[in-house]
Amino acid sequence: MNRLICLGLVIALLFILPCAASEETGTVIPPKYDVPLSVKTLLDVANKEIGYVEGRDGSTKYGEWYGDPTAEWCAELLCWSVAQVEEQLGEKLLQVQFPLYGATNIGRDWFITQGRYIARTGFIAGLGSQWYKGQKDQMEKNSYIPEPGDWVFFSYTPSGDTTHVALVEQAVKAASGQIYIQVIEGNMPDRVQRTHYKLDDWRIQGYGTVRDLADVSLRGGIQGEKVKQLQEKLNIIGLLPASEIHGTYNHATQEAVRSFQSQMKLTQNGIANQQTQLALSDYAAYYMMNRTEFWTVDGSY
Repeated sequence: MNRLICLGLVIALLFILPCAASEETGTVIPPKYDVPLSVKTLLDVANKEIGYVEGRDGSTKYGEWYGDPTAEWCAELLCWSVAQVEEQLGEKLLQVQFPLYGATNIGRDWFITQGRYIARTGFIAGLGSQWYKGQKDQMEKNSYIPEPGDWVFFSYTPSGDTTHVALVEQAVKAASGQIYIQVIEGNMPDRVQRTHYKLDDWRIQGYGTVRDLADVSLRGGIQGEKVKQLQEKLNIIGLLPASEIHGTYNHATQEAVRSFQSQMKLTQNGIANQQTQLALSDYAAYYMMNRTEFWTVDGSY
């Protein structure tokens, strides 16, 4: 990450770190979903790095691997660890399941574009409120309990820029009822270590998630996997041609959304908000069930 930002974060954490690492024991909260082999291997690789200390000149093997030996290396540790998993499993993971980066905001924004980001507050700046997939209620603040393998992004500046990143090992519930996330992180302040943060820690900006678990409002100019999924549904119901399935919320997509809103007697603003997206998902599923061209024929009989 940006050296000056990370350095400022490290200096600040020297004064407040004890509150982040307090009350470390408790009951492990079981993952809600199966942990993929790639994530299990990643956690094993990162765990073995605990205790690694940077050189006297600030250099690390993670920075050297990335191309900048003395870089502030919280992101570089995670990306290096993913690269080790790629070698072990013979599977492409960087820029597929996890980002490859070393600068402020790039990792968080990569997860947002992939449609796998959950803000701690349930609100993504520039996009809007989030909701868990298929749910009619908006996401509550501090409601997401991260899964093993999620990347947690921290912000320590008024700008809201990401200043630190760590790898989630597990979530833990203390005897007091307080939930902590247990992470492996680098550059803290000069080594790899395991740390515990309260689930509602104000420094936590959000999580890059292993799975697609939440949706967010979409509107003109936005790009990414969520937009592509929206376009695919609009195509299924005949409101958007296949040539317009490209992941950019352009004028054609906006007009298709507006047409669907008109059919459903919703506010016709061309914005795919929660009400519109839920209605579109239900309608597309119903549409496919009642048209034979979408049926799969089993030729085994």
